[in-house]
Order: sequence, then structure tokens, then C-alpha cells
Amino acid sequence: MSTQAEVATDSVGVEAVRERLHHEGVLARPLRHVFTLLIRRAHTLPELVRICRTPRRTVEELIRLAGEDVEHGPEGYRLRESAHERYRERLLFGETESPREDEEVERLLREFIATGPAPCAALDHVTATPETAVRRAAWLRDNYELHRAHLLLLGDHDLTSLASCLLVPELRVTVVDLDERILAHIDGIAAEHQLPVHTVHADLRFGLPTALVDGFELVFSDPPYTPEGMGLFTARAAEAMADGNSRLLLAYGFSPRTPALGHKVQQELLRQGMVFENIVTGFHEYHGAEAIGSTSALYVCQPTAKAHRSTGERQAIYTHGPQSLESGEEAPGADFLRALGGVVGSEVGELRSPGWQRPLRTGGAVPVFDLRADPGPWLLRMLLACNADRAGFLVPNRHPDITSEHAQNSLWHVVGAKYALRFQRGKPDANHAVVVAERRKQGGGIAGYLSHRAHGKIGNVWREALIANSETTLTKRAAREHVEALVADSADLGLRLIDLPRHRLSTLLHTEADA
Repeated sequence: MSTQAEVATDSVGVEAVRERLHHEGVLARPLRHVFTLLIRRAHTLPELVRICRTPRRTVEELIRLAGEDVEHGPEGYRLRESAHERYRERLLFGETESPREDEEVERLLREFIATGPAPCAALDHVTATPETAVRRAAWLRDNYELHRAHLLLLGDHDLTSLASCLLVPELRVTVVDLDERILAHIDGIAAEHQLPVHTVHADLRFGLPTALVDGFELVFSDPPYTPEGMGLFTARAAEAMADGNSRLLLAYGFSPRTPALGHKVQQELLRQGMVFENIVTGFHEYHGAEAIGSTSALYVCQPTAKAHRSTGERQAIYTHGPQSLESGEEAPGADFLRALGGVVGSEVGELRSPGWQRPLRTGGAVPVFDLRADPGPWLLRMLLACNADRAGFLVPNRHPDITSEHAQNSLWHVVGAKYALRFQRGKPDANHAVVVAERRKQGGGIAGYLSHRAHGKIGNVWREALIANSETTLTKRAAREHVEALVADSADLGLRLIDLPRHRLSTLLHTEADA
């Protein structure tokens, strides 16, 4: 029977190797494979380097860390038989077959895509095939160490998040998207199939949610294929990546008839501080995108020290719609602004730009925000971000939040504890409408407290709201436990109110009243 001292001595090598692999993060898979080979039979050092595609110095370091667990003979290096069980249990736990076959995941993806939202041309949506979503997930599984990994998807109309969690159950995934329909669809499927997917709303043109900065080992995106779109999404990915061991996987394709465009995009990626570790042509296939042959390449990018920098706000990044590179709203004339002032009850000298990453505190004249290019979600986010006593929001006359009584009531249901709303359709001209918001002076309860502090962490603000509105003395600990008991996903408590998908935002603001 082994003594505790003998067990501790036996564990020195494997624990040293484990620590080295842990330091490598998602890039540990080829290093782990070194020991899979050493268990099977003896291998020479050149064989280990070639098969595992790992630098010689790294393989030598691993062998040195394993110490006496690795023996060297005429045929090369091999793991001592007495150490096999320890290494299988403590080091090779990830070398198991996936519980689901690729074909089963592909079948499920077909169902998910068929019941999902239609592509939005204004957001450059082109649907990837179900085989492509599974191929992306399989690439992650086969090339990275995913046991404790956290994957971020910047946009996910193709439902790659769901394919990844089905194929690699131990993977945690966060999805950021502008399209509220996609976030709701992913949430519904994730809940039904108990998949670890957390969704966050953002328009990356205005910034990355603060809770997502420096938190991810892997980032995947299929961005708009303009140089501006590729550059913006790459910059946001760099903000989200944890360190130099993180990797960015991008889909991008260009026509062989227009190589200059491909060159411009690749230059933009290099300018953003990325180096191309791998380019796999023909990796992604689409229903559409025929101008580029319905396919695009997989770019595997490694960040350099220059990559971790932010970029300014950009709006024109798409190839179609009101925010394409060719479009652009003209500055309103004096007559337009004069008529607009008549609607909001104050002189309007200029329109203010959209954006909600920071609180919109204003004084003096009534601010009017230019939301003429709003693809749908901006109005709600701007109402949450704005803390003016009165504000106007200029939107298209066919904006989805104002075209019917039901739509208007749905918007009021979310922001009603903060603002009273007036909908002035067909003003100041037939193509536009103005939403006038008047701040409620008092009341609103918990929902009002949260709505007036939309840029604070939900968990902290909600706890403060409970204490402030409690008729009895309530401790911070009791308030925190109360809040945690009310939310379905504790990850939401680390977000800001402006980052929540709309369907969860509405539910959260009315949770306390229904509890």
C-alpha cells in the first residue's frame, strides 16, 4: 500500500505538466497530445514535434517537467507504465469521444435554422448551411482545449453557438448580437436543450459591453465583408480576448474577380494587430452570397501586442440598407429643425448622434437624437441611456416600435417606470416620426430605480434598489440573496441593463412586482 509521501512524489511530474498546460489555455490541446502519444509507444523527439506540430523547445520542456515519469530508450521517449493511470486520470480527461455525433448535431441545426428568424438584408445576413455550423464546432473541438474554455460569438445568425454546445458540452458560450430576434431564438433553444449559452445585446458600432472585456479565450465572427465591418468586428474581438493565448476565428470571402477587395480587408486585419495563423479556403458554405461563390475562408488570427486597442464608433459598415457604405443621411435643413422644435417644444439647433455606452446626461435645450438609421433596437436603448427631463428621438415613420398600438404599448411596458412617451408620427414630415419622452418625477419602484441607472451592474443596482425601497432595515447580504433568487441566469447580474436582450429586459423589470 502506497504511503502519502509516495503518492505525493508520484504526482510531482503530472502536476507540473498540468500546470504548464493550464498556462497554455485553449492552446494546450497539441501539448496534451504529446502524452497521448507517449502512452501508446515510444516516439523520437522529431516525431513528437512533427505529429503534434509543437515547437521542439516546448516538447523538451514538457518532457523535463514530467521528470522520471518519462523514460528515454533506443526507440525514443515513452511514459513509464507505472505512470499511465495517473496521466490518463489527471491529464487526458479531455481525450474522450463527444457524446453526440456530428450527424445528430447537424440534424438538430436544420430544425433550429428552419424555425429561426429570416435573414435581415440590412444587417448583411446570409445564412450558412447547417453543415457549416457543425464544421465550425468540430474545428473548435479538434484544435483547442475546451475543458474550461469560454467562447464569444460576435453575431450568430447561423446558430454556431448552439452547434458548438451540442458538440462540445463542456464549452461555455456567450453570444453578442444586434438582432433581438436572434437572441430570443437562441435563448429559447438553449433553455429547451439545457445548453450553456448566455446572450447579450450590443451594437458593436457603439462599443463592446463592459462585462465582456478581456474575458474570452476564443472569439468567432462572420462579420460584414466590408473592410470597415471586418476592421470593426476585429477590434471588438481584440477588446474581448483575454491574452496572447486567445484566438480569433473569422469568416471572410471575396470574389477572385475582385482581389483588390480581399487585399484591402487583409490589410485591415493586419493593421488591427492580427497575424494569420491559418487560412482554410472554402470552409464556410452559404445559401446565397453567390457573388463570392457561396463560400468563404476560415481565418485563424493570433493577436499581437498591438491588437488590444479600441476603435472609434462607426456606423457605415454594411453593404445594404440605411447603414451601408454608399448610404448616408443628409444633414437636416433649417426648416426641418424648426418643425422638429415645434414637436418637442424647444428650439432644436442640431441633432445629437446615437450611442448608449455612456449615460446621456443633458442640460439646457431639449436634446433630440438622430435615430433615422435605427435598424430597430436603438430607440429602446437610447431611452434607457438618456436621463434628460425631456428628450426627443427622431426615427423613421415605419419604426417597429411605433407602427401600431401594440408596438407602442410594448415599448412603454419596458420604459414606462422611467418615461411617459408621446408618439408623433408623420412629423416633422411624412417620412419621419418623433418619440417625445418626459421623465417621471417620482415613483416607479424597483423598475424605476433600475431604469434610471441603466449603466450600473444589474446585481449592484438592484440590491441598492431593494435597500432604498425597503420599509424595514435590509442588509446588503439579504438584498443580494433576494436578487440572486429571482433571476434565472446569474450571469445577467454582471451585465448592465442596456446590455440585456429585450425579452429578458422586460421580464427583469417586472420580476420584483410579480414576486
